[in-house]
Amino acid sequence: QVLLVESGGGLVQAGGSLRLSCTASGRSFSTNTMGWFRQAPGQEREFVAAISWNVLSTTYADSVKGRFTISRTNAKNTVVLEMNSLKPEDTAVYYCAARSTFWAPVSSKENEFDYWGQGTQVTVSS
Repeated sequence: QVLLVESGGGLVQAGGSLRLSCTASGRSFSTNTMGWFRQAPGQEREFVAAISWNVLSTTYADSVKGRFTISRTNAKNTVVLEMNSLKPEDTAVYYCAARSTFWAPVSSKENEFDYWGQGTQVTVSS
């Protein structure tokens, strides 16, 4: 059974930082793109960031560029999202995701990700 488990969410004041981590089990994702998405109350799930299997390529939503950084450690089957200068509008449930296609290019399209975590809540107070 493939599992993606997120951790690191919580409550933080505006301007603060959080570090989200996602650990995969059940298979290796060292040859697959991994990413983060988020869903705010009453809104559609949206792309946040993604990183290629070889860490050479990353892509970010415009709303988080310059504030969030995605990284991964293939040996640990983990992907991390460092979030700085957080804003109240960053409040959402954050989901880790992975593509099943080997060596595929980095993507921001939700329907190209096949594995999903259960999500972790991030709340930013003003």
